[in-house]
Parts: sequence; structure tokens; C-alpha cells
Amino acid sequence: MAPQWLWLNLLGVLAVAEVRESPLNVCMDAKHHKKEPGPEDALHSQCSPWKNNSCCTANTSQAAHEEQSYLYNFNWNHCGNLSDRCKKHFIQDTCLYECSPNLGPWINTADNTWRKERILDVPLCQEDCDQWWEDCKDQTTCKENWHKGWDWSTGTNRCPHGSMCQPWPLVFPHPKDLCEKIWSNSYRYTTFRKGSGRCIQMWFDPKGGNPNAEVAKYYSRAGPVAAACLGLALLLPALLVLQSV
Repeated sequence: MAPQWLWLNLLGVLAVAEVRESPLNVCMDAKHHKKEPGPEDALHSQCSPWKNNSCCTANTSQAAHEEQSYLYNFNWNHCGNLSDRCKKHFIQDTCLYECSPNLGPWINTADNTWRKERILDVPLCQEDCDQWWEDCKDQTTCKENWHKGWDWSTGTNRCPHGSMCQPWPLVFPHPKDLCEKIWSNSYRYTTFRKGSGRCIQMWFDPKGGNPNAEVAKYYSRAGPVAAACLGLALLLPALLVLQSV
């Protein structure tokens, strides 16, 4: 009969596997997210593709479209007014962040007072990153990381002292720089195309369903595989002991 410590080791392995179970159809523990995803028939404009299953409320979706909304009191126009062509990508970015229930594989613990979780390295489809950069390339900004480092002394973000508004291509030379740097690596630039099943789409036609659900499923499979590998590593010493008995 196997010794007690071996059974305890096995239970530990199973617990590790359980912790790493696929995080599908979940909402982040953040500032404005719902506890669980569900239908929201009244989602506003660009957030409407998530109305069948959403982590955001109608009020949040409305605020996502406003200039300097109550969501984060963030001023997009810190270096002059963003064009509508550019701004729509930031609205879509906000809708994806607030509303998507398909970001589970990339949810990480956040070191912030205003949220417990964040996303990290979400693989965006190449077309979305490229078009975001293309539509904003004629704008100006004073920072490459918009997550932190602002002057909040007036209650809203302003360019930090000593910084200068510069042409977009000087701050973000390539689409990869924009997508990966602007929100502290929340997104990862990929060469995967829409429809590949390997990248998250900011923009999609809800008539064909939400393609990001299948993408999340694909990446979530890495969790159980990693857990199984870790389990084998934990059990190997025990198996070697039994073999020598």
C-alpha cells in the first residue's frame, strides 16, 4: 500500500490542476466589471457586439463613449483633440476591456488600489493593431505608457512636467509599439489574422457570433497541460522512491 505522504502528494497535484482549470466566460475583478457575464440588451454603440454575453453594464458602455467619463476620468485629448477616426479605436479598446467575458486566460493579479485583476499579453489580431496605428498616426501624444506617470494634480490626467507633445510615429514608431506599450503590455502584437482562431478581435460582427470565445478556449488549454507537467514533476520523486522499495 502506498505511504500516506504519497497520497498527500497526489492530492496536491490534483489541487494544482484544479486551480489551473480553464478560466472561460469570466469577468475580471476590476473597477466597473460585473461579477459574472450575462445578457445586456442596451449596450451602447461600439460596445453592442457584447450584448448577448457581457461583463459591462449599459451605463458602463455609455460612459465608454464619453469624453473624459466617470469610468477613469481619463482625458484622451491631452495633446489636442483626437480625431474621431483615432478615438473610435480607444472606445473599442475600452469596450473590449470592460465588456469581454473571453479574456480569462490573460487575467493576472493587479498591483493597484482600484482593481484586483488586470489583463496581460492578450494576443490581438494584426489587423486591429495595424489599423489602430494607421488611424492615429497623425495625432500627437506626450507618453508611450498611458497607464501611469501622468500629472493628476487637477483631478484628470495631464502631460507630466517636462514632457512634450510629439508626433505619434515618434512615440509609437510601429503598430507593435502602440499595442504593447500604451497599456503596460495588456496587449501583445501578433501576426495572426482574424479568423485564425489564435488572436483576440477588438472589432467583430456579432451576427456571426463572438469569435473570441473560441480563441479563449484555445489558449486556456495551456493551463491543464501546464498543470499536468507540474504534477508529473511533483510525483516523480515519489515514483522513484516506490521503484527502489
